Amino acid sequence: MKAQYRRNLNVLVPCVVVLSIMLSLVAYSPELYRAFCGATGYGGTTQRAYSDPATTSDQTVTVAFDSNVAPGLPWRFEPEQRSVTVRLGEQKLVFFTAENLSNESIVAHAAFNVTPETAGIYFNKIQCFCFNEERLDPHQKVEMPVVFYVDPAFGKDTDNASVDTITLSYTLLRSVNPDQAKNLSRFEANAAPDAVHGEQLFGERCTACHAMGSNKTGPMLGGVVGRRAGSAAGYHYSRALGSATFTWSRDSLDKWLADPKKFVPGARMPVRVLDTPSRRDLVAYLQKVSEKRNARAGLKAAVSGGEY
Repeated sequence: MKAQYRRNLNVLVPCVVVLSIMLSLVAYSPELYRAFCGATGYGGTTQRAYSDPATTSDQTVTVAFDSNVAPGLPWRFEPEQRSVTVRLGEQKLVFFTAENLSNESIVAHAAFNVTPETAGIYFNKIQCFCFNEERLDPHQKVEMPVVFYVDPAFGKDTDNASVDTITLSYTLLRSVNPDQAKNLSRFEANAAPDAVHGEQLFGERCTACHAMGSNKTGPMLGGVVGRRAGSAAGYHYSRALGSATFTWSRDSLDKWLADPKKFVPGARMPVRVLDTPSRRDLVAYLQKVSEKRNARAGLKAAVSGGEY
């Protein structure tokens, strides 16, 4: 009798374990599937990046753009350019236009992929409206930036040897999570700066090289607004920046972030922030930190170049 009981347990226990595993996989399958697609580029899933790659290539590829709107969503949505040719590793800024044709505020989100699917693992987005649920007010029209690059490793992949065009496709769908929406008006030229978003961007794009209170690969940035360029204590600057005579203001920081090597020829900083809204928010965050530090020190931060 005991032997039979043990045999039954030997069958029942593994069945319960297998069933539990299957139920767990079902519960988490959407998250696992998204993670798998993001890691492998499966189905043309693009990658998320926060800065330029370390290298570029003279090899080029054409990136074409395709836009679609789901039935029942009264938006007009289209790229401002049908295609661009980019060098592998080159950061590129393009724009899409969205317009709400209805008399009500509507939240939408973008489904996206690239074709051929083998290119997904190499297609990196730094800035994209597709990262969020997005809201447009009645008859509002907005230009939305997308910043991307194609990894130089794309040119060494034999599966893509004959590929000369990658198509980035978007389909806008009505959102099922409207409470999580961001307003697309943040992309407008006269939008107010968002220091909170700037802090998030700083954490994503800048902290690998910069800190507020100490030097890392790059100089400390606490109190940078109002500080003379090339003067952070203890940091070894390039000759170009070390001999600069200007003081960091909102305007100069904006120009620096847009293209450091153009603003200060000979500078070493490799990272650029091409889209204006991201630069505006990053500078607002740096200004906020500088004001707090200078207030503690009894100083007043320089804000030449006007207020945002």
